[in-house]
Amino acid sequence: MSYTIIIPSRYSSTRLPGKPLIDINGKPLIQHVYERAIKSSAREVIVATDDVRIEKVAVGFGAKVCMTRKDHPSGTDRLSEVVEQLQLKDDEIVVNLQGDEPMMPASLLDQVADTLKGSPDSAMSTLCETITSADDIFDPNVVKVVVDHLKHALYFSRAPIPWVRDSYGQAEGKNITLIDNCFRHIGLYAYRTKFLKKYPQLEACQIEQQESLEQLRVVYHGYRIKVEVAKEFAGIGIDTQADLEKAKQLL
Repeated sequence: MSYTIIIPSRYSSTRLPGKPLIDINGKPLIQHVYERAIKSSAREVIVATDDVRIEKVAVGFGAKVCMTRKDHPSGTDRLSEVVEQLQLKDDEIVVNLQGDEPMMPASLLDQVADTLKGSPDSAMSTLCETITSADDIFDPNVVKVVVDHLKHALYFSRAPIPWVRDSYGQAEGKNITLIDNCFRHIGLYAYRTKFLKKYPQLEACQIEQQESLEQLRVVYHGYRIKVEVAKEFAGIGIDTQADLEKAKQLL
């Protein structure tokens, strides 16, 4: 199918300054991400950044780069500007591939785009995977998602959801019952271009700010997010030094 991948990339990072340009086995992180993206069925892959250092490196390995403003509060707002710059049509599909996902399989990029194409009542689509570890259930860095019977997102949270009343409160998380409807949200999104153009005008909501999860703004304002279970392992994103060391080994 025809869709566009945009990779938002910022130089500043609280835990890993200059993260997109950090060397991983001889290549900068942003190049690993880009090379995953071009293996997909997308017609075009664009790196969106506000930093000339990232622009120079990305152009150097052959990427198309779109320079954006520095004042965007989120990656979704940055994508909205790119869509306007490129003058994409309202019915096109754009996939947001985070610039710190060097292991994301191309098959999942195609899957999230296909999922949105097959769900005309949804503004967005995303992916998830079953949680199989008690530690992950209680880890606030692992975002959880609950869906309805049509696979639309009901809520995203850093807390354990759904809460298993008769198990999760026992022995500080020990001896818990792992359930088959506890899903980790994968931060990979597809958007309809028409919705991306509207997103910056949506008012931020309290739950979004409390959870620090921008996708909650979409749910809060009544838009649907289609969720599918990923066909394969999405790999790990790089947020910390420990993530970086693990990625070096896995790659």
